[in-house]
Amino acid sequence: MLVNIPYYHAVGKEKEVFEHAYKNKIPFLLKGPTGTGKSRFVEYMAHQLDKKIITISCHEETSSTDLIGRFIIKGAETVWLDGPLTTAVKEGAIIYLDEIAEARPDVIVAIHSLTDHRRELFIDKLGETVKAHDDFMLVASFNPGYQRGFKELKPSTRQRFIAVSFEYPETKIETEILVKETNVDHDVAKKLVAIGNKIRNLTELGLTETVSTRLLVDAAKIIHSGLPKRLSVHVAIVEPLTDDLQTVEALKDLCDLMI
Repeated sequence: MLVNIPYYHAVGKEKEVFEHAYKNKIPFLLKGPTGTGKSRFVEYMAHQLDKKIITISCHEETSSTDLIGRFIIKGAETVWLDGPLTTAVKEGAIIYLDEIAEARPDVIVAIHSLTDHRRELFIDKLGETVKAHDDFMLVASFNPGYQRGFKELKPSTRQRFIAVSFEYPETKIETEILVKETNVDHDVAKKLVAIGNKIRNLTELGLTETVSTRLLVDAAKIIHSGLPKRLSVHVAIVEPLTDDLQTVEALKDLCDLMI
C-alpha cells in the first residue's frame, strides 16, 4: 500500500529540535503567522516518528470537555466517551492543539498537568487521574499576531514548552515548495513568490494578515490546472486578504504588472 508522505522543506533545525523534544518528553510550541507550514510540519514529524497524530483546531468555543470527554446517552445507559486528548494520553499519540490561544481558558488549565513533570490528566467528571503513555506528546501552535488581551498565552503556559518560530521561507525555498506541491512551472512559481514578498512588504496597506505560503500554493494549483494566471492570482491571493474595495483594486493592479 502506498503511503502519502507529507512534504515538508526544513528551513532550519526544527526537525532536530522536535526529535529531541519528543525524546525528552517536553511539549512543543510552534509560533508564527498563518500559512507558514506549522501544521504540515507536525504532520511530517508524526510520519517521521511513525506516530498517530490527533489534531484539534481550537476556537473560542473549544472547552476542556471537548478535549477530555463526556457522558453520553447510549440506549438506556449513560456511558463515558473519551475525548481526543484522553485518547492521545492513553494510546501514546501526538496531540496537536492548533491555535491553542483561541480555546477557552479551561483548556489551558486542563493541559497544565500534562506539560510538566507529572505528565498526567485529571478527569474531574470521573474523579480519575490518567498517567500519560510513555510515547505521548503534546504539541501546540499559535499566531502571535492574533493575540489581543485575554487571548494572549500567559508566561506560566508558554514556559512549559520548547518553542520554535516559523516565518515565511526565503525566496528560493518557497519557490521550491510551490513547484513540489503543485508541479507548476518554475518561472510561474518564482513570479508568485515575488508577488507574495512584495505584498508582505506593503505595510502601509494595514492588512490584518499578509500573503501566506498556503495562498501561493493555492494560486499555483489553479494555474497548473489551467485557470488564467491573472484570474488565479486575483481569486487565490488578493481576494482572501481583504474586503476593502480600494485595497483590492490596488493589489490587483500590482499583481497584474508582476504576473
